[in-house]
Amino acid sequence: MHETFDNHRPIYLQIIEAIKRRAVRGDFGPGDPLPSVREMARNMKVNPNTMARAYMELEREGFTLTQRGTGSFITKDATRIEDERERFIAMAVDRFLDEIGMLGLEEPQIEAILETLIAKIKDPTTQTREESCHD
Repeated sequence: MHETFDNHRPIYLQIIEAIKRRAVRGDFGPGDPLPSVREMARNMKVNPNTMARAYMELEREGFTLTQRGTGSFITKDATRIEDERERFIAMAVDRFLDEIGMLGLEEPQIEAILETLIAKIKDPTTQTREESCHD
């Protein structure tokens, strides 16, 4: 699991988001163990102290539980994971709306974009107008 980090945000916060995203996606299920701090740091190519900080913050937030001698585990509370999914969805929608809003589009243009988006979700091989112009 190698991440590309944004130099404008603390790495430990980006690690927290990456771990939460993996749990939301189902890569880590409720109660699943996380790799050790050192192993995860090696996989993500970060300093173990940075990873330890991310793990401590995840535990402070209640997203993980650490058991001395056995390691860290994703929360068993499926509702907590679902809450994170909803938070990620809300952030994605907000980013999308901000970008669309900056373009100053009219309602028919926005509807066409949404139709294209739905078509791509149903069939990822669907080409957008821009993609078909480059073929």
